[in-house]
Amino acid sequence: MIIVGIVLATLSGLCNGLFTAPMKLESRWKWENIWFVFIIVACLLMPAAFVLPSADWRDTLAQAPRFAVLAALGFGFAWGFGAICFGKSVHHIGVSMANTLVIGLSAALGSLVPLLMRPNFHLGAKQLLLFSGVIALLVGVAVCGSAGRMRDGEPQTSGGAPLAGYLFALAAGVMSAIFNIGYALALPISDTGVKIGLTRFAATNCVWLLMLGAGSIPNILYCVFLMHRNSTTQLLHAPGSLVSLGRGIAMGLLWGGSIFLYGAATPRLGTLGPSVGWPLSLAIGLVAANLMGVLLGEWKGVSAPAVRRMWVGFSILLAAIALCGISAGFPE
Repeated sequence: MIIVGIVLATLSGLCNGLFTAPMKLESRWKWENIWFVFIIVACLLMPAAFVLPSADWRDTLAQAPRFAVLAALGFGFAWGFGAICFGKSVHHIGVSMANTLVIGLSAALGSLVPLLMRPNFHLGAKQLLLFSGVIALLVGVAVCGSAGRMRDGEPQTSGGAPLAGYLFALAAGVMSAIFNIGYALALPISDTGVKIGLTRFAATNCVWLLMLGAGSIPNILYCVFLMHRNSTTQLLHAPGSLVSLGRGIAMGLLWGGSIFLYGAATPRLGTLGPSVGWPLSLAIGLVAANLMGVLLGEWKGVSAPAVRRMWVGFSILLAAIALCGISAGFPE
């Protein structure tokens, strides 16, 4: 059971780490165009496709505790602002650096807060291993972030990554952790669905329907505002837009897939599922994003010391993945 959970969390992380690559390859559309399509696919179409065909989803939400429903809606809406900041950070500082800072901070905070909120929390071998993995994750983020600042300060790259990109990334990392906190608080919705006959996967999808739907609101409104202000709405149907549309859809399918895979993984990772699965999935996403950043040429022509520092941080992230994965197998 735990092995299956680790595999699903790994696949979730791979999808999460790769989903921004199509945006960096896009040259016709502006940021607001491709982010708009991404949000529509990931936050509205995919949850609807998974949940609405089931006749029991209405009963699940009607019978679920009100606090869980409100937590899913409220935390999902708040996460939506973090998603905007993340998208802007990728635009400014690239796939590898944005993912490193955002996912690293989100993984640490999103893991520890649900763990500390547990009423029967105690400090044993499982928790110590998880804490060690989170600490390694933060150290790896700090080292990779330092490498990124070295890269951006070099003559061949200076001026390409403004400080605003790093501020967007820090804000997104903190706000994105809200997503997992909200998920942990909304799990009674999933329990309700199981009681009325849904599978755990189908019941968890009811949580995503609320959280992603609420999170889509600030994203859609912001993209519509930018398209109106920048007169870029017409790009959605301009010649050659089908390729751009395909990239936006690919982003949505990858990120949405990562969320649904994560929802399938956490019940299989034991009683600390959200606290173990979140850093495990996101750490793997960090590795995938950093490798993709290298392939996209974000480190091309950078000095050897900066590249070495990046690979040191990368190695620490691999150690964090190992610690988080091992903690999932420890008894309470």
